[in-house]
Amino acid sequence: MSDSPQWFDEEAGPIVRPYALIRGRTHSSGDTFDLVATVRVIGDPPDELGPELQLILRAARNPISVADLAVEIDLPVGVVRVMLGDLRDNGLISVTSPSAGGARSNERILKEVINGLRAL
Repeated sequence: MSDSPQWFDEEAGPIVRPYALIRGRTHSSGDTFDLVATVRVIGDPPDELGPELQLILRAARNPISVADLAVEIDLPVGVVRVMLGDLRDNGLISVTSPSAGGARSNERILKEVINGLRAL
């Protein structure tokens, strides 16, 4: 019989629950980030950041949405949102909400979609 627990195998690798990465928190200190909000790095990261936070900063060197970032680093969106809140609190990222573009562009896009659907 092997020394490793039965729930662990070589293919699965080490198992760390995502909530352990954020110390059980479910919300960041600020507003909740929209899935399509754009994230980008604005500060120089300190060396003592954890590997997951470093992954986020590497992925956000170029503007990226919250949803795409979660896919890129393979973590649940809720976990990524809490980590983004931590990074924002430390002045390492900026997050731009899609509503910052104004409702006018949304109205125009919706009209184009409706016209496109009618053309089908």
